[in-house]
Amino acid sequence: MKHFKLFTAFIWLTLLFGCDKIEELTQFTIVYEEEVVIESSTVVDLPFNAFTPEISSNSESKFENNNTGKNLIEYIELTRMTLEIDAPDHGNFDFLNAIEIYISAENEKEVLIAWKDVIEEDGSRVIELDTSNDDLQTYLKKDEFSLRLATVTDQIITSDHKINVRSEFFVDAKILGL
Repeated sequence: MKHFKLFTAFIWLTLLFGCDKIEELTQFTIVYEEEVVIESSTVVDLPFNAFTPEISSNSESKFENNNTGKNLIEYIELTRMTLEIDAPDHGNFDFLNAIEIYISAENEKEVLIAWKDVIEEDGSRVIELDTSNDDLQTYLKKDEFSLRLATVTDQIITSDHKINVRSEFFVDAKILGL
């Protein structure tokens, strides 16, 4: 009987602490990179929008590569969004005053997912945005989604700026389909 109690306690401890390890096996990150162009301007302090092309989610294959499926996804959250200027070589984000990024997909409302309220004029070619903690699985489970950048400039830019938008999404799937 004493051995049975020890064995039972061992099993319970293994299940209790082992579940975290199992859960980590069903969590992964999906990365998307898209380019958007902010065209040269002659106007300052007016809001304008820039759009990414439709982004193919490839969710079925991305989920399959991580040994899960759409029906097993519990939660998807944007954990990081970075903007980096690819061109021009001398370009930086000093021309931006603020930025908001929205996600949309077919039959889904547009939602704010990332933003930067104040962009410092420090010559930076890369900025990290603040992100929401919204569950975005309905958008990433679609075949395509798109991003809209709503910006306000505080300087005139004389050449188009090509910006790489890098999005990292944390995905949590059900453990063993449970």
